[in-house]
Amino acid sequence: MSDSEDSSSVSSSSSDEEITVAPPSKKQRVASAPLEIAPSVQSTDQQRKSSQASKQKIIILLDQARLETVKNRKGLFELLNCDDHRDLCKKKLKRDPKEFRPDIAHQELLALIDSPLNKSGSLQVYFRTNKNVLVEVNPSIRIPRTYKRFSGLMVQLLHKMKIKAGNTSTTLMKVIKGPFSQHLPPGARVYGMSCQGTLYSPNGLATALIPDEQTSDSPPVVFVIGAMAAGHITVEDHPYIEKMISVSEYPLSGAAAIS
Repeated sequence: MSDSEDSSSVSSSSSDEEITVAPPSKKQRVASAPLEIAPSVQSTDQQRKSSQASKQKIIILLDQARLETVKNRKGLFELLNCDDHRDLCKKKLKRDPKEFRPDIAHQELLALIDSPLNKSGSLQVYFRTNKNVLVEVNPSIRIPRTYKRFSGLMVQLLHKMKIKAGNTSTTLMKVIKGPFSQHLPPGARVYGMSCQGTLYSPNGLATALIPDEQTSDSPPVVFVIGAMAAGHITVEDHPYIEKMISVSEYPLSGAAAIS
């Protein structure tokens, strides 16, 4: 091998050594900046008391919830649904089984009651069934996680007209006299939610309707949200609605729109 070839091979190997960079160790890849400590929060009771005194209420009506009872072969009442009573819906009721979706109301109630808005004491929830049964929900209730337990709770509510806590006399749910308009506070601003409504940014909508500086004199804001499998909230059904609004250009489930 010639001297020129030796020098070229040496130079290429030296250049390779210069280019090679050792990968960073795990310690180097870890961010050194400390995590920001979240501010301390008040207890639930303290939050609700201060919120009720200084903030406006957000009122939610879940409308057209498919909550109907039916007696099974054992003589026990169950919540009518498309999975367990498909033949009954088709043959006896002559209805599309897809209409009977009580799980939609279950999902929406879970999203609302578990929300920080409710835990801070700023939320009041009502729901109205397709049979025009209006129900008031206590903010301190814990909605059952499983549909089976939720179904049993709704059967008890529709038959006894109220649900009480096991260890206390606190009423967690109760059937109230309609129409819903008579339970609206004076000056309340009511908005219906539908994919056919005027599209708004969720953050912009929240800022416009619920300003940062709130007082006890601020009028409550009411949202009417559908709890049915198909259809829309309409002004014809709720003449007190000021405007129909939407938070997405795509059709969303009720639970997704609430979240």
